[in-house]
Amino acid sequence: MTQRVYLVILFLCLGLMNPFATGIFMDKLASKKLCADDDCVYTISLVRAEEDYKAPDCRFINIKKGQLIYVYSKLVKEKESGEFWAGSVYGEEYEDHMGTVGYFPRSLVSEQHVYQEANKTVPTTVRNLQNPSCI
Repeated sequence: MTQRVYLVILFLCLGLMNPFATGIFMDKLASKKLCADDDCVYTISLVRAEEDYKAPDCRFINIKKGQLIYVYSKLVKEKESGEFWAGSVYGEEYEDHMGTVGYFPRSLVSEQHVYQEANKTVPTTVRNLQNPSCI
């Protein structure tokens, strides 16, 4: 009986140390972003996807060619990182994805309409750039 208890405790401890149980650390994409306001809630522009993009993890959004996306922030490119913007999909046919904000490569979209300039430099935080668990 006591051997079973020790095995259960061992499995629980191993489970808590497992990265899937505790979350996976993700590299920070940037330390600054450009926004239209201090809270990055106002829309900067409307863009159209020029090709499909499959999100590599939960920080990003899937986009389909021709899809419209509202842009809320633009990450300031650092070193060898890619250039990413944050936004959410737009349109009735994407109703189940509307409101989901995530990153996508700037190189895959073309700006259709600029609502306001992204002239506020805002520091990124761990909370808005790193999700410890992709659920």
